[in-house]
Amino acid sequence: MSSFQDPDLQERQSAAAAAKKAMLEKFRAASEDPVVAQRHAARVAVNEARLARIAEREAAKRVREAELAEQTARAAELALQAQREAEQAEALVAAEKAERAVLLEAEQKAARDARYAARKAAKKERRRGY
Repeated sequence: MSSFQDPDLQERQSAAAAAKKAMLEKFRAASEDPVVAQRHAARVAVNEARLARIAEREAAKRVREAELAEQTARAAELALQAQREAEQAEALVAAEKAERAVLLEAEQKAARDARYAARKAAKKERRRGY
């Protein structure tokens, strides 16, 4: 069983350094590869296009919100104008109704006064004996 020998510290350190160096060389070779550079450029272009589309959507959303706010303001203004017109019409109807009431009251007073005057005249006539 003495045929198996454990690697000592020096051997383990040199093996680890060699593995790190191999990984570093592999990474450098991959980063210098033109295909990888093309893929990276394509990803950057796709990302920029995505950001441009997002900006366009945000701008369109702001325009829609502004149009909606304008329509809401216009609708509120129209509602206020309609309310004012309704109040004016109501006031006109109330004024006409009050005028008719005054005229009716005047007619009733005139009729009452005529009846009173007729009663007085009839009473005078009865007293004089005509």
